Amino acid sequence: MYEDFKVSDRWTNEELHCVWKGTIVAIATRHADCVDIRFDVNGRNLYIAMPNTAWVEQKRRSGKVITDHLAAQVAGRFLKQIITEGFDAGRELYTMTVDEVLNNLDAVVDEARDQKGLPTLPVIA
Repeated sequence: MYEDFKVSDRWTNEELHCVWKGTIVAIATRHADCVDIRFDVNGRNLYIAMPNTAWVEQKRRSGKVITDHLAAQVAGRFLKQIITEGFDAGRELYTMTVDEVLNNLDAVVDEARDQKGLPTLPVIA
């Protein structure tokens, strides 16, 4: 679904190829209380930061956890959304709010249910 997709930039109509590249605990890299999901967007690194408190809130509200696989799908959906809404192409990092994480998570789970499950993430060599 959102681990490898193409989308047109709202302002330039340029086709952007977005590919998930990795999930990084930002506490260690940026001293931030979040998880960074790295995407390659037409050869450029772009990170979606998801606050750790979203994991806590998801567990509280549903009893289920956000897996790395699901986090990548949620961040990818958010990335696609901000591109179609007209994102700032010069930025390297976008930060999601807890509500944005949970709303996108619900949408991804609904889409996955319709498609009979989440696609597998690519193995990165």
